[in-house]
Amino acid sequence: MNGAEDLREDPDRLVDLDEDDLPVLPDQTRDDTDRGWGDLSYSNDDRLLEDRPPHWD
Repeated sequence: MNGAEDLREDPDRLVDLDEDDLPVLPDQTRDDTDRGWGDLSYSNDDRLLEDRPPHWD
């Protein structure tokens, strides 16, 4: 037997691929947030819209 055949026939190396209880990778990491991307926790969009010059309307 070669190494690959040994792994296929090893009863201690059984893997249950149907188990969906634990995700392999999380949907979002700790640093994949607005703050992690450098965005501030507040937005001044409303103030900027109010201060628009009249010729932008």
